[in-house]
Amino acid sequence: MAVKPDFSLRNTGFGNGGMRGAMLTALLAGTALAPIPAFAQEVEAEAEAQTPAPVVPDTQVIRSIAVAGAQRLEPQTILSYIKMRPGDVYTAAAADAALKELYATELFSDVKIREEAGNVVIQVTESPIINRIILEGNKRLKDDKILPEIKLAPRQIYTRSKVRADVNRIIELYKRQGRFAATVEPKAVQLDQNRVDIVFEIKEGPKSKVRQINIIGNENFSDGELRGEMLTKQTGFLSFIKGGTSYDPDKLAFDQQKLRQFYLTEGYADFRVVSAVAELTPDKEDFIITYVVEEGDRYKFGDVSVDSEIRDFDSERLTSNLPMDTGDWYNAKMVEDTIEGLSETIGAFGYAFASVEPEYKRNKEDLTMDVNFRIGNAPRVYVESIDINGNTLTQDKVIRREFRLTEGDAFNSLQVKRSTARINSLGYFQENFEVGQEQGSAPDRIKLVANVEEKATGELQLSAGFSSLESFILQGSIQQRNFRGRGQTVGLSLNYSRYSKSAQVSFTEPYMFDSNISFGADIYRRDYNSFNYFRNDRNNTYENSTTGFSLRAGTPLSEYMTLIGRYTLNLEDVTLGDRYFSDLDGDGDVECNVFQAGRYLCDAVGKRTSSIIGTSLVYDSLNNRIRPSRGERIVGNLDFAGLGGDVKYARARLNAAKYFQVLGNFVFSVQGEGGYIKSLQDRNRPGVDDVRLTDRFFLGEPEMRGFDIRGIGPRVVRKPVTDGVVNEDRDQWRDDALGGKMYYRARAELEIPLGAGARELGLRPSIFADVGAVFGLKDPVVNNIYSEATYNEAGEPILDSQGNAVTILSTRPVDGQGNENTLRFVEEYLGDTPKPRVAVGVGVSWNSPFGPLRLDFSRVLLKEDGDDPKTFSFNVGTQF
Repeated sequence: MAVKPDFSLRNTGFGNGGMRGAMLTALLAGTALAPIPAFAQEVEAEAEAQTPAPVVPDTQVIRSIAVAGAQRLEPQTILSYIKMRPGDVYTAAAADAALKELYATELFSDVKIREEAGNVVIQVTESPIINRIILEGNKRLKDDKILPEIKLAPRQIYTRSKVRADVNRIIELYKRQGRFAATVEPKAVQLDQNRVDIVFEIKEGPKSKVRQINIIGNENFSDGELRGEMLTKQTGFLSFIKGGTSYDPDKLAFDQQKLRQFYLTEGYADFRVVSAVAELTPDKEDFIITYVVEEGDRYKFGDVSVDSEIRDFDSERLTSNLPMDTGDWYNAKMVEDTIEGLSETIGAFGYAFASVEPEYKRNKEDLTMDVNFRIGNAPRVYVESIDINGNTLTQDKVIRREFRLTEGDAFNSLQVKRSTARINSLGYFQENFEVGQEQGSAPDRIKLVANVEEKATGELQLSAGFSSLESFILQGSIQQRNFRGRGQTVGLSLNYSRYSKSAQVSFTEPYMFDSNISFGADIYRRDYNSFNYFRNDRNNTYENSTTGFSLRAGTPLSEYMTLIGRYTLNLEDVTLGDRYFSDLDGDGDVECNVFQAGRYLCDAVGKRTSSIIGTSLVYDSLNNRIRPSRGERIVGNLDFAGLGGDVKYARARLNAAKYFQVLGNFVFSVQGEGGYIKSLQDRNRPGVDDVRLTDRFFLGEPEMRGFDIRGIGPRVVRKPVTDGVVNEDRDQWRDDALGGKMYYRARAELEIPLGAGARELGLRPSIFADVGAVFGLKDPVVNNIYSEATYNEAGEPILDSQGNAVTILSTRPVDGQGNENTLRFVEEYLGDTPKPRVAVGVGVSWNSPFGPLRLDFSRVLLKEDGDDPKTFSFNVGTQF
């Protein structure tokens, strides 16, 4: 008799792009892939293969039991799985029971039992051994994410139930990724020695999006207002920026809480979400979510009070300072903020574990909500210990010295908050770090715990730009802000362009000799080449080389204010090539050739030493110095040059910035800056300002976006004259930026938070407006330049681009041969005005695969003649 049980797979999830069963198929040559037969086909085939057990006399006694077909298993092992034994009576029921027992082991793909004259033979076909598991088509989930989740593995016994379970597991993994249309089709490769390769062919499908969000029952707020409160968003235009369009069951539950919070903030204390249903569309690509809500009545605040059990706090005084008044619309968020504020006030006096519990009384008759804030009694708490965990590189003392509390101090929640801000400002650890609080060994003891997660503190920055003056500009810097885990900053920067080069090495120790005094030093070399145009050729005119060093030391005056002193020594050398010196007047005296080098820049030629002593007063309450979102920073600088050296001046500067968090996660900042420099020596040169060119203020990129480097302020523009016509092509002008003795600059910027999709890409856009000006020079006079008539050969007056008559300036021959003028030009002194220059624009920071990238697009709204606008700039860098 041969009986085969039903061994098919049911409801495997293979269908509609997958398979309904998983049965090993014999394949030619052992290499071709074949699908495991479908459920219906398998049942039909098994029904045809089954033969009824032969009718035997009930009194037939089993004389022997033999096993045939076994390869890996011993016959005695196989017989141990069944209850049938020699001497038993052989019946159809006993044979069926033996078949079920053998199939239950999942060691056999086929079993047959036959009996002749009491001799029973069990014919088995052993289940194959898995050779390897192969995944195909998986791009979104790599092998290392799938293989650990499935149960099948090489050298295991192959069974169809395990295949079915693993298919379901893989599909579940894709559902967690929001891919509900994913299908998995298992296939098998028959190998020799009864081995198989199992292949899972995966069709991942697209992410299932939220096509539509329906809200039923809302009468006081529109669907759009409520959708705006949700984390889940509908698909639509710019969905990739908004993010949150993928379906996630966890987000569905979170959005219900968001709706409740919104309504509670608006006074609807009885609001509830009746149901929230997500339906998958037939194509399995989108979801339609439907919320049914009950808004209920709107409440106002009734009686609000504070009841304190701590004797140090007067209940009536606390009540008078509550932010809500009777008659105001009920606002659950205001209640939460009040609890936080009371807890912080109590914590500032050392009561770390005092609880603030709100007691509500809902009055249905007049729709008011009474709230009583009960402050429970608690002992004053002291800091037992400060524990620091997670710092593998950073030394403990670097973190510990930022705490505003020490062991044994009375607990103070404001000081804990300040400690958190200071540690965040280091920039060494994860964002949104918080100092934890744990119960100490006694009720009046508390442990402060800093569980830090270190991040990269090295920065490699590369930036590139294009300047109409200097062509391509390359800048690079490398900086380690936590050198050897000691909190020290070491940096090297290099800048290169066609006409400027610089190198600087810097070092900062924030706590010199573990004292509360900071120390820093910079050594630098800066080379700047001036140039002009002679017709169409750009020529170098002079080189300004500055070699120097700066030392600085600072000490805190209070928690937020620091006094810094510094000393700077600069050796400057402004030189010109020999070809820029000539006998302009023919009197034998060689002097700077103002026609090629620029008559206002010749004044800077020579060597000089600047010895500068200065001080800064810094007020800093920023919550994060790297990327602040709240707080302010004010810096006042005063410098005096003249403690030795050749230069004497006094210079004052003031810089202030304030950051606000507005409209949720938007960060708005305003910055202002200004400065003035006054010479302390009289140079007695008509038309030449007493403040040297190299000591003046300059304004442009990067301080003011929308303008080129030194693109704002006083300048001399020389326009060539050819055949009596002034050349108005800006590329042919000679433009000498002269700087100014006074300047101001202001900026307003709004950083815009984006959705989850954009945050994953690291995009942080902003809009900005910059305003500023530099001015205040003594008007220059014409020296060593000869005036010509303002008429051309036809006797017509020569006009500039505005239609004004101009005076032509020219050089005189120097070779004594009577040659005519070698160069004719007109000069204009422009830009010396305090009138504001204004630029607006948009910028975006992107954590690109090759490093942080910053793009800025600007449009100039206000400018003056001679200013040099610039529309686009970018820079790129990386961290290590």
